[in-house]
Amino acid sequence: MSNSRVDEKFGFGKSTILGMQHVAVMYGGAVAVPILIAGALGLTQEQLVYLISFDLFTCGMVSLLQTLGMGSFAGAKLPALMAISFVVVGPAISIGVGHGGGTEGLTYILGGVIGAGVLVTILSQFATQLVRFFPPIVTGSVVLVIGITLMPVAMGNAAGGNAAKDFGAWYHLTAAGFTFITFLMLNHYAKGFVKSCAILISLIIGTIFASFLGLVNTDGLANAAWFSFPTPFHFGVPKFDIAAILTMTLVGIIIMVESTGVFFALGEVSGKQIDGEVIKRGLRAEGIGAIFSGIFNSFNHSTFSQNVGLVFLTKVVSRYVVAFGGGILVLLGLVPKIAAVTTMIPPAVLGGAMVPMFGMLMAASMQMMAKDDLTKASNQLIIGVGIGLALACAGAKAGTFDSLPQLAGMLIGSGPVVAGVGCFLLNWWLNGANYDPTAEFKQAEEDSAKESTA
Repeated sequence: MSNSRVDEKFGFGKSTILGMQHVAVMYGGAVAVPILIAGALGLTQEQLVYLISFDLFTCGMVSLLQTLGMGSFAGAKLPALMAISFVVVGPAISIGVGHGGGTEGLTYILGGVIGAGVLVTILSQFATQLVRFFPPIVTGSVVLVIGITLMPVAMGNAAGGNAAKDFGAWYHLTAAGFTFITFLMLNHYAKGFVKSCAILISLIIGTIFASFLGLVNTDGLANAAWFSFPTPFHFGVPKFDIAAILTMTLVGIIIMVESTGVFFALGEVSGKQIDGEVIKRGLRAEGIGAIFSGIFNSFNHSTFSQNVGLVFLTKVVSRYVVAFGGGILVLLGLVPKIAAVTTMIPPAVLGGAMVPMFGMLMAASMQMMAKDDLTKASNQLIIGVGIGLALACAGAKAGTFDSLPQLAGMLIGSGPVVAGVGCFLLNWWLNGANYDPTAEFKQAEEDSAKESTA
């Protein structure tokens, strides 16, 4: 099957607008991680501004590596936009606070990120052998759990953001509802390019509407600097602690499990054959990206699920569009004044746009699982037990796993990780390790060849 849709190139203007749509979708989630970590470590407002700038810069650079690739060595060359994973927050805070907080604690976190990046890069070498353990029943289950567990994030934003003092106020919900309806109207009635940009247009219209409700804050734009070039080791030379490195390596493994499912999902929508080599290059890019990110004062990156949902929603699968988004992120990291413009989008407006995106991601996961025989008892058990256990753990009451070691509690509390590990083990036990991800594409090529000679 041709990979031309992934390699399709648009004009500069169209690619820029479509790339901006990806940036608008991921921006709020991308900056949330450094904000949370900075607050826990007690960093100053000025240090937080730098941390966010470094975040955007490294997100862009790693996205370029993942989409454009580094020859045949690294990069899945899929429309995967990279951003700091939320899985990082808990372990990073634990490491930083455990080493005194402030910039001192941050240097230990960054040392852990760099060390983990080296180990993830090495582990990626074995991706080819691991692919046969991940049939559609497993990867589809992981993607489904990702979509389900992201829905509360969407509603939290729709209500004004979890940190808002007026959380759940009618004007937040009104702005979210207006954005949601605007998207539905555009997606149903618009055609062509306008339809493919429905998310971005609904965010712009939603922000304008929200301004009449007093939800748009321009202070960040007024106070931001015009230019700031990211410098390596801005907060000090990273400190390498074995416990910190092992902790962040576990974070990297979690991200690897999630990303493997995402690569298959992107292959599904784009028609690109996903084999062990693609996954190996993609995971290797994540490892190299973590090393680069640690040097430039940021954290581990993963394929951002929001943007995967956007790809499924728009059907624009060109990796060059996402590469344009990566380039825009690099520029935003260099120019805080421009980056501050996107902070004007209220959380409620973002929430209104997130709901349909995550819903489409869930629908796509069901299409993936349908490729396996769902009447087979073993597959039903994999779905029922794997997804059920994942949702039970992810939705457990706060404190349920507090008696466990912190890392164990973090792993068990992550829905996608439990789904990935649980479905992986169940499939290995019940079905064996005989999945060939290339079989479907080989069969499609054979059928096409038969039709052409008929």
